[in-house]
Amino acid sequence: MPTGKRFDLSVVLCTLTSLSLLSGFGSAIAQNVVRGVNFVHPLQFSAADQDAGLAHLKSAGIRVIRFGIEEDLDKNIDFMKRAYAQNIATVLILHGKYAPHAPVRLYRPKDFPGMWEGPPLSYLDPDLSRQYFQQVMDKLDANGIVLAGLELENEINMAGNNPDFRLPGEGRVLGLNELYHDPEGQQVAKGYLQYLKELTALKQVRDHSKLSQHTPLLPTSLVDIEQEGPWPTPKNYDGVSVGATIAFFRANGLDKLVDAYNLHTYPWADGPGEKTSAVHRQRRFQGLVKPVCSPGSKPCWITEWGFANNSKACPSDEKARGLLVEEMMGDFRQLAQEKRVTGLLYYSWIGDRPYDVYRCGALTESGRLAIAPM
Repeated sequence: MPTGKRFDLSVVLCTLTSLSLLSGFGSAIAQNVVRGVNFVHPLQFSAADQDAGLAHLKSAGIRVIRFGIEEDLDKNIDFMKRAYAQNIATVLILHGKYAPHAPVRLYRPKDFPGMWEGPPLSYLDPDLSRQYFQQVMDKLDANGIVLAGLELENEINMAGNNPDFRLPGEGRVLGLNELYHDPEGQQVAKGYLQYLKELTALKQVRDHSKLSQHTPLLPTSLVDIEQEGPWPTPKNYDGVSVGATIAFFRANGLDKLVDAYNLHTYPWADGPGEKTSAVHRQRRFQGLVKPVCSPGSKPCWITEWGFANNSKACPSDEKARGLLVEEMMGDFRQLAQEKRVTGLLYYSWIGDRPYDVYRCGALTESGRLAIAPM
């Protein structure tokens, strides 16, 4: 039991129950690495199609899925409950609530595709968010659902999901110095600090959950931006490097709040099966991960990774993607052995066609490789 806490038999029983349930997810937790897939926007599917998807997941041996909670809380809870009945646990993405007077960036797909609408993070309201987080956790507890992971927000180190960035931007990646001294960087940093208040509120709620109090708490996932300065290819928006974001968060208390860091990576897909391309991918991936998931720090979860396949044929031609997935699994295996990566969730099982590995009524070869035992 944690030091300084009163011995409580109900907590012990709850903990043992949670661990027992999670251990039942079989190969999802192998070599201390949580394995799973993203089920993208499950509410876009009918209940019957959701159930069919869950049956296919179970048949494939997948015991962990990840998705972001959407508007209808009860429908989300119902989906998680049906998944849990199939011995499939959820890594759940939550989003905070904003002050009533918060401005809203509108979606302008012609000018800025991928730059989604919403209020700036600097207008997050920790008190409103705490109430919402409590509502979610209470419903999960009431339905007997133990989470496999809990995240707050998604990819906030780039303009797409963070309206504290200007649009149009200057086509650059900010570093740590800019977060303290550059006007745009200071505004982004203001949102980052507000985000940490939200994360504190979520941790407090998580810690008092009856069933998920030991569920790993993850910070926002980060876009795999490594180099600072101008984007390698011109863009009309800005971002912050992973290294600078984590350094800023850690300087402001992140490590007291979370159990791991959280990264996304979508490697270049050039030269499948070619040694030179494989070396370039590995170096880029190591450059992303090593400064963050270094020995002595928190481990990393990779909550999204994958390769697109735009083929619409049935069966899908998976030769190139299969080679890429097999190669990346080797890179992940090394970091897992070093205990620097402890979570690995493929993007995606279903819901985002170019990346889906369940196609034409069956699991693709690249999907089989992505979920194979490490």
